[in-house]
Amino acid sequence: MKDSFWGIFIISVGIITMVIIFFFQELTTTDEQIYTLLRETTESAMYDAIDYGVLTQSKTIKINREKFVENFVRRFAQSATLQNTYQIDIYDVSETPPKVSLKVSTKKSTTATNEVITFDLINKLDAIMETPY
Repeated sequence: MKDSFWGIFIISVGIITMVIIFFFQELTTTDEQIYTLLRETTESAMYDAIDYGVLTQSKTIKINREKFVENFVRRFAQSATLQNTYQIDIYDVSETPPKVSLKVSTKKSTTATNEVITFDLINKLDAIMETPY
């Protein structure tokens, strides 16, 4: 009888450990996916927002602020997962030199312990466009 209780104890500790590992792995993967999406979307939106009229006339890189915001939100919405709610805060868009500061935050929650636990995932990015000109 004593040995069977030890077996039940070891199996239950293993199951609890697997649930904890699964939850934190999902949380970490979600954070990495959002950061990668943020970085790639920002870079693509900055290249889309280049003002080629100014580039051909004065050989200086300048981005259009409104075009950047439009492209960023569209690209982010196309690639983001639908199960999360995102809040996008764009702090600074400098046209020359092209620089962007933004933050994307979302909430992740679980009920693994029969209690709702909520985590705030916040990703901040400051991007400066580097070009050969």
